[in-house]
Amino acid sequence: MRAFATAEGFRAAYATTTHSHVASAVAGDGTRMERDYWASVRRHLADLAPAEEVGRIAGERAVRRLDAEQLTTRRAPVLFEPRAASGFLGHLLSAANGAAVARGASLLADRRGTRVLAEGITVRDDPTVERGLASRPFDGEGIASAPVDLVVDGVLAAFLLDLATARRLGLEGNGRAYRGTGAPSPSATNVAVTGGAGDLASLMREAGTGLLVTDLIGMGANIVSGNYSRGAAGFWFENGEVVRPVAEVTIAGHLSDMFAAARFGDDAPGLSAVDAPSVLVEGLTIGGR
Repeated sequence: MRAFATAEGFRAAYATTTHSHVASAVAGDGTRMERDYWASVRRHLADLAPAEEVGRIAGERAVRRLDAEQLTTRRAPVLFEPRAASGFLGHLLSAANGAAVARGASLLADRRGTRVLAEGITVRDDPTVERGLASRPFDGEGIASAPVDLVVDGVLAAFLLDLATARRLGLEGNGRAYRGTGAPSPSATNVAVTGGAGDLASLMREAGTGLLVTDLIGMGANIVSGNYSRGAAGFWFENGEVVRPVAEVTIAGHLSDMFAAARFGDDAPGLSAVDAPSVLVEGLTIGGR
């Protein structure tokens, strides 16, 4: 239950529920063990995936990672599956957060009105999605919920703003305040990407040869400088088909270049509030042995 009241007379409250099944699986033995997980998180119990299904997927994902190898250092296309692509999209959201922009601590601080993604791509933040994991009738400052398109046709159109950051930037607030036990700050809600095309398999065929990333490790994305370097695991693919599992590699690039080069699919699975499809980025550096 969340209740909010202001000195100006605003009084409102709403209740939410969250249900989840989470499974973590370990495969192999000795020093050749691999771990993976799967989860189903929903607002309504009726929408939750069965526990058996969640456990089966976690087990299958762990088993397929057995006997993973390092790669030699190279430049190649990198394909993020939707679970990993949510993290990639999260970097864009962090850079479009009004608090970072107001401090001048974002590579997007002076990019509003300029192209940051490919033509045709729209990124929408929508707190009104029915049964959405981050849906709410009003934000942490009592502003009624409404959708905001952060990126329209590839052009950065808006930042995530609460009232304080909006004033600092000379802009209108857009109801993105999140309030915990302290002062409110801007935050995304339900985020979706439209305008992409293709699923994971078709993007893999399009790339031909490259790295399919299923897991990202560490926090090596700097939204100020744009430098990106994160540990990764997944699969090497050739001729559009998975060849072998890969682990203990890093992928590196610059966020501005990665955003501009990102080829979005249309296979977002609805697993989380930041609902990303598969994303293909050409020409990243893969560090290995």
